[in-house]
Amino acid sequence: MQSIRIYEMPACKMVSSGIGMFGEKNFAVFDEWLSSQKRSLFPKNFLYWAGEGFVWLYLYEDGMNVPQQFEIVDFQGGLYAVATDIDQKTDKELMDTEIDKFLSENGLERDTSRSELGNIITSPLANKIIGYEQMDYYYPIKAK
Repeated sequence: MQSIRIYEMPACKMVSSGIGMFGEKNFAVFDEWLSSQKRSLFPKNFLYWAGEGFVWLYLYEDGMNVPQQFEIVDFQGGLYAVATDIDQKTDKELMDTEIDKFLSENGLERDTSRSELGNIITSPLANKIIGYEQMDYYYPIKAK
């Protein structure tokens, strides 16, 4: 059984929080706005580290009411290797080893021109039952 999957994200528009940190006002406003969006089958938000802080993205859809302080940006998309673990308890060294082994065995390599992404996939109900959140880690990849 494989524990890593390949996911292709299309190029699209995303609403961006801008660079910030959790606990800052801008991130709190973005979280409030994001939480007001109708839940769908899969999470539509992604987080990545931008060197000085995090950037939170949310899939933009035509007609969406976006607060004016948030920019709508072009998202490049592409292939990602995706692994799941418990949020804030991930053994990143082990995960990196597993990802690299999977990529090597399948004619793929990391694409360092794009940022790694993450998103919480656990619904509030599941979180209440199991007591933690699962996170998907998206590693940009390309063919060797």
